[in-house]
Amino acid sequence: MAKVTLLTHTPDPERYIAAAAKLCYSASGVDTLLDKLTDEKAAEFVEMLASMGHESPIEHVSFTFGIEGVSRSLLAQITRHRIASFSVQSQRYVREKQFSFVTPPEIEKDPETLAIYNQAMQNAIQSYDALADRLKERHTAELMAEGMEEKAARRQAEKMAIEDARFVLPNAADTNMIMTMNARELLHFFRHRCCNRAQWEIRAVAKEMLRQVSEVAPTLFVNAGPSCVSGPCPEGKMSCGKMADVREEYRQLRERIRHAEEQ
Repeated sequence: MAKVTLLTHTPDPERYIAAAAKLCYSASGVDTLLDKLTDEKAAEFVEMLASMGHESPIEHVSFTFGIEGVSRSLLAQITRHRIASFSVQSQRYVREKQFSFVTPPEIEKDPETLAIYNQAMQNAIQSYDALADRLKERHTAELMAEGMEEKAARRQAEKMAIEDARFVLPNAADTNMIMTMNARELLHFFRHRCCNRAQWEIRAVAKEMLRQVSEVAPTLFVNAGPSCVSGPCPEGKMSCGKMADVREEYRQLRERIRHAEEQ
């Protein structure tokens, strides 16, 4: 199960978005604009920006997440969102001893299917370890023959070995990352990755990210989610056909957040 944590974000995000937008049309200085902006006024201004489709001011705020226990398959998908910053646990420098792996829910449902999957993972683990050990011994011997001291040779050989042994690691091998996105890119991310047509793993991560950012900037993300939440489905013949259910799901999410704010 993936773990998603909102590590940090721009303080008072909606207030700074409103100030940035107002500055474009005001002779006042930044400090003056901020002083005049109450939370209520900021929320009203953010709502107006959303209704106008004016998204450039929301780029001024960003959100940083810790994402743990996700597959390399998810990593390949999430890094396609290029207006973001990523720091990812390296398979080149971190040896994957008995690596953890992600199991798709559909595979978990059937014991026989799960047994085949787990055996494939064990085979990958054994192959990885065998390759890493053999390569390390060979590289150590070669480095020592070149005059390197044994301790230093083994340390260098370890790095060289896992660099090549990692080629047998499966997409299921899990990884951890820290990711930062600005609010505009997050809205784009949610439109694509909260959609039912997104893969189950990244969809679950996106939904949890949305839940957490909605708690700190509820007005900013009030209409966030798949495209069909606030407009027509753009998928055409590829649509899941469940637009009413999806809209109800995100309506309930907004209601839960609103009730939590009131308590």
